[in-house]
Amino acid sequence: MPSPVVNRTAVFINPDRARVLIRPFAPATEQRMVKIIARLLALPESEIDELLVQLMKDFSERHQRAKDLFLERFEFVRRHLVTDSPLSEARQLVIGAYFTHEYSLESAALFNPSAVPHPDQTDLPPGALRFVLSLRATGEGHVSSITFRTGIIAADHTITLNAATRFVSEAQSVPDALYEKNRFSLQLAELGFAGTFTRRTMAALGDRFTLAELRTAITLTQNQLGLAEPNGHPAPPDAILNLALSNHEVRFAPGLRMSERVLFPRTPSQSNGIEDARFVLFNHDDGSRSYFATYTAYDGRTTQPQLLETVDFFDFKFITLAGAAVQNKGMALFPRKIGGRYAMLSRQDNENIYLMFSDELHFWRTATLILKPTYAWEFVQLGNCGSPIETDRGWLVLTHGVGAMRKYSIGAVLLDLADPTKVLGRLREPLITPAEDEREGYVPNVVYSCGAILHGSELIIPYAVSDYATRFATVPLSSVLDAMN
Repeated sequence: MPSPVVNRTAVFINPDRARVLIRPFAPATEQRMVKIIARLLALPESEIDELLVQLMKDFSERHQRAKDLFLERFEFVRRHLVTDSPLSEARQLVIGAYFTHEYSLESAALFNPSAVPHPDQTDLPPGALRFVLSLRATGEGHVSSITFRTGIIAADHTITLNAATRFVSEAQSVPDALYEKNRFSLQLAELGFAGTFTRRTMAALGDRFTLAELRTAITLTQNQLGLAEPNGHPAPPDAILNLALSNHEVRFAPGLRMSERVLFPRTPSQSNGIEDARFVLFNHDDGSRSYFATYTAYDGRTTQPQLLETVDFFDFKFITLAGAAVQNKGMALFPRKIGGRYAMLSRQDNENIYLMFSDELHFWRTATLILKPTYAWEFVQLGNCGSPIETDRGWLVLTHGVGAMRKYSIGAVLLDLADPTKVLGRLREPLITPAEDEREGYVPNVVYSCGAILHGSELIIPYAVSDYATRFATVPLSSVLDAMN
């Protein structure tokens, strides 16, 4: 069969250095913080007023809530004041600004896209589909976060992206989020923390508990047992708390446009990045739907596969995945259960594609090898390019293959609908390889996707260009399936 003809569209998303997020700034030591505050307290009110006028001139047009954010930051550093004397709002604002800075989310790259249907499909022309596009934004220090765009795929498969505003806002932690005791205890056991300290701490909690209640229970157990288990092994209070922080919930302020929302790293496990989110619209057995995304949390030393959950892209739950098969990057969840079980693609050995099944969404213990590098363009490494897409003929899986000169290409395979361990076909040649104008970037010679979307009979593929920018391609689904051997 002839090779599929891929249409590279003119839709291109380049990183925008002007999209900056207000972030906390902290000098290296508390002593320096105290000195900075002391210098500001010594200034006369007239000079404080002049500083504030300049601050607002420089930054009020760049952020929607500059004053609110400065005051929030002042409250955080208030404990370093050496006096309880009341301060003017102007002085509070100026102090807060000295411990705040701008972070350019996309200054290095905006890539590795994943597309899913938008939760709002109202007010569209006939045959059109509104979609959400998640992107990996990378800035200073190679710290990655998740940002979003929206667009519409018309009936004739043309793609229109909504313009992003220059404003971005970070989601805020939900302070009263509840933890399920049984699941949390099982996660600790899977991580190897099932000793006396953990049992005592969990016993002090109800079936559902808050982070504040967990902190109290940890302190109580520390007072009872000290910091070491009887056998001399280190006690796990830090591990328990880190797990809780990794299993957290965040919420965006009402009214924020999709492009203004950013999921920025905020826990120890993801301190250096939230990488390569693979979103999927999941259909539950009861008919309800949720969006899940597998992603890689990076702390600067190790990576850890984790899960995101949302129904509206305003409220997000971050969940730690556990089990012996939770390792390596590139896990991708199927959009529904198969045979009553959750199914997930994974890469256990940095080389092949595996399939996992589980009765529990958050625990994965076994994996079956289903695909090995077979053709020259994938000899170095084979992985998925997002969650499987259900078609009448099978599960379509876009893949990435790495060949000579570490060149990345996008391919495709077809898995059996009832038993996806059976491979029904695969493309002998890549579907997309780097074109001449796509070879230069942060990492040369790479095309990569974290999730395509099917619109009618057309496959819409957003893909990264050399780990720098993002563009779209379209191809008839039938031509892809017919070309498989």
